[in-house]
Amino acid sequence: MSESLSISLTGITDLPPGKIAAIVTSLEMFEAPPPRSDPPGMAGFALDSIGREDVARYLAIYRALGERWMWFSRLVKPVAELQAILADPAVEFFAVRHDGRDVGLLELDFRVPGEGELAFFGLDESVIGRGAGRWLMNRALAKAWAKPIGRFWVHTCTLDHQGAPEFYQRSGFTVFKRSVEVDDDPRLHGHMRRDSVPHHPVIA
Repeated sequence: MSESLSISLTGITDLPPGKIAAIVTSLEMFEAPPPRSDPPGMAGFALDSIGREDVARYLAIYRALGERWMWFSRLVKPVAELQAILADPAVEFFAVRHDGRDVGLLELDFRVPGEGELAFFGLDESVIGRGAGRWLMNRALAKAWAKPIGRFWVHTCTLDHQGAPEFYQRSGFTVFKRSVEVDDDPRLHGHMRRDSVPHHPVIA
């Protein structure tokens, strides 16, 4: 099968079986936005660094959070590649802790000199809607802009939470690009459960 796909800009484009497609929105900022107060009731939340060698914990959090939104880029990587990313001191990983369990993930990538990427930002459904998103973003911004960077960026897509683009813009990011992303459906290759992301059906 050809690995190329011509996209119609004025109509429908047929997607080959076994593929998924999403519209990606990329956002950026070039200086730290004004600090915002944490919402009330956040005293029970904490950030906990994920160990550089703790691939199992990282993947457990990633899978628990991401199976609603088709997060799969880390799941399809060979273990050796993922271990290399976790071992890289230019990448920082944090679990969000609440009530004695992991309920979120923050991953910051500073491998490009002068830039930071909000690589992964997610929370368990049990804490969404309680202000935890703002609490976590406050910490992400503080950690990012404590580094010697001139640009901080993030991307989200139409498979993610529908409120993500607006949340990022309220946090100080500005949209700079939209793209179409096509990839293999990870549910067809055993990387995710077949019944995950039910709002996006499998077309095999």
